[in-house]
Amino acid sequence: MQYSLTAAALVASATLCLAAPADISKRSSFVVDQVAAGQVLKSGPIQMMQTYNKYAKVGAVAPSAVVDAAAAAKQSGSVSANPEQYDQSYLCPVSVGGQTLNLDFDTGSADLQSSGHAKYNPSTSGTKKSGYTWKISYGDGSGAGGTVYSDKVVVGPVTATSQAVEAATSVSAQFTQDTDNDGLLGLAFSSINTVQPQQQTTFFDTVKSSLASPLFTADLKHAAAGSYGFGYIDSSKYVGSITYVPVSTANGFWEFTAGAYAVGSGSSSGSIGDAIADTGTSLMYIPTAAVTAYYKQVSGAQNSQNAGGYIFPCSSTLPNFKVTIGGATYTVPGSYINYAPNGDGTCFGGIQANTGIGFTIFGDVFLKAVFAVFDQTQSSPRLGFANQ
Repeated sequence: MQYSLTAAALVASATLCLAAPADISKRSSFVVDQVAAGQVLKSGPIQMMQTYNKYAKVGAVAPSAVVDAAAAAKQSGSVSANPEQYDQSYLCPVSVGGQTLNLDFDTGSADLQSSGHAKYNPSTSGTKKSGYTWKISYGDGSGAGGTVYSDKVVVGPVTATSQAVEAATSVSAQFTQDTDNDGLLGLAFSSINTVQPQQQTTFFDTVKSSLASPLFTADLKHAAAGSYGFGYIDSSKYVGSITYVPVSTANGFWEFTAGAYAVGSGSSSGSIGDAIADTGTSLMYIPTAAVTAYYKQVSGAQNSQNAGGYIFPCSSTLPNFKVTIGGATYTVPGSYINYAPNGDGTCFGGIQANTGIGFTIFGDVFLKAVFAVFDQTQSSPRLGFANQ
């Protein structure tokens, strides 16, 4: 019988192929390049609903306008089928039980999650972890759950020989819609792993002692394949210096404090505040005051009840968005903030309000503008950012 990999961590009870702890030179450092994995439909309302579902576990509640807009988009097939409403999906190849899956590396999750079309066959090399289960329920009633296996998972040259892999025995239709994405590999902290009766560790936490340095980097690109580096920092990937900020692990995320923001050439004002860096979320969700300030500078922009968020004429020129983190300022080009056409001459904004979430999410709209370092080399974790 085949099972689909969904929602929960690559986890740890592992006997790993590790170099001698004292010999740093023999530990691993490597890069995982994203690969083009097919076209995906972009829908702002559906993307927003997916984000609220993802963070329902920490109390996120979607506004009724988002719920209604996402439901309407799904019922109508999202949008009309124009080429401009599709985007290339960029994923990372990972070997799970000898099978290559294209996964989304997700710093906002501690899970390995599958869309459901790619089948994991535990009979190849997996061993069932008796009595272990997992279950995820989302705010819109969707979810998945199943059993847990111990299997070999390989990322780059690093192997976890007894990594826990979660196999779905029940899964909602929402998990099977993207036929090119085989799932996600969680890179948040293991404290939010969903395995019961005993939480397991993420793949990174399992193998970090085998890396030259316990860190990984994200070098994501706008409209192009990016890469993730493990165990080292590639100085050719950024310019200037890396600015680090402390990370709170209290909620299991790469959580930090962001400072003032500015729109276009305007002066800085306000403060973004509590935020997380999430490679598995497409948009930026920031405080309402910052969102309002941004779209005041966009001709024809409106907060649309029907769309569930800010939209604007696709012909409008979007200003850059700047944010200060740890004393350094980073710029998101306006072109990155035009997320997707709605099929009616308007486009959906890549910056939206974090209403109902409780914190800011710096998703791919921001992360594609920077080089990010997820660092556990110090006594407590830290995040580093630099300009690409």
